[in-house]
Amino acid sequence: MRNFDPENKIGEGGFGPVYQGVLPDGSMIAVKQLSSKSKQGNREFVNEIGMISALEHPNLVRLFGCCIQGNQLMLIYEYMENNSLARALFGPERLKLKLDWQTRRKICIGIARGLAYLHEESRLKVVHRDIKTTNVLLDKDLNAKISDFGLAKLDEEENTHISTRIAGTMGYMAPEYAMRGYLTDKADVYSFGVVTLEILSGKSNANCRVEDDFIYLLDWANILQEKGALLELVDPALGTNFSIEEAQQMLNLGLLCTNSTPALRPAMSAVVAMLKDHTPIQVPIMKISPTESAEVIFRSSDHSKAVSMDGPWADSTLSMQSSNRGDDHFHSTATRLLGDYTDSQ
Repeated sequence: MRNFDPENKIGEGGFGPVYQGVLPDGSMIAVKQLSSKSKQGNREFVNEIGMISALEHPNLVRLFGCCIQGNQLMLIYEYMENNSLARALFGPERLKLKLDWQTRRKICIGIARGLAYLHEESRLKVVHRDIKTTNVLLDKDLNAKISDFGLAKLDEEENTHISTRIAGTMGYMAPEYAMRGYLTDKADVYSFGVVTLEILSGKSNANCRVEDDFIYLLDWANILQEKGALLELVDPALGTNFSIEEAQQMLNLGLLCTNSTPALRPAMSAVVAMLKDHTPIQVPIMKISPTESAEVIFRSSDHSKAVSMDGPWADSTLSMQSSNRGDDHFHSTATRLLGDYTDSQ
């Protein structure tokens, strides 16, 4: 890569810019450059080098190497032709991809396999901590690969959980982690459940619009499940071109993975098995109480900040801070929507 021409820039993240490059043999690469003003800084950058260099799986983005010269730090990754899952699902119309049902299912299975490897199969037992659509990249064949290990934590087998500084992305964080800093691999399972619902619905969890109001996609899914109308969540863009049985199974799986009780969420190896075997999944009806929402609630005016479509390295990762801003708006919206559905039955 001769230089960092702005025309080669393909993303911007917490570390700094990401560029497309070419190796001497013609291979395409992605170069992640650490900015001198990076909010994540050297610690997460070095953590990513050490973490991903010890991991190798078809559903993890491959790290080719790193370069440290003076105060310049760079990571060299395989180039992912179809950018991020976030752009494919939620990006501008000219950049969105028309993902058919089987492709969406394949992407879910790929993410599940990558997480099962991190949690149970790799030499290191890793909790990713930031599973979201911007951190799932798609290759030329639309195979899913997990990226961005800057926030990942090693899960020592003798520890039941890790107590840690809370860092992640609002809308994807498990409640026990967001509120108490209680981290296990079940936090990744929760995030996977949210991503699964996003893939099936074509809607962002943090930017779901229902009847001109914003509500978390997960809360809307629980409302629909309570009314026996969960299939209404399936992306209208699919029309009737999807399997009702597979859709019901995968929607139920998304809700199972986002159970508020960590112990009731399945291990990722079990998720892979359920998806491969088309195992029917029953989810207990969750009575929705919007006032029990465990995460920061977004107001409509905050949505442009909450979800970025700039690419796989979009800077939507942050340390969680408690806030009641917008709670009343969200609670009244969710309560009204649930009431409307109850009255219509």
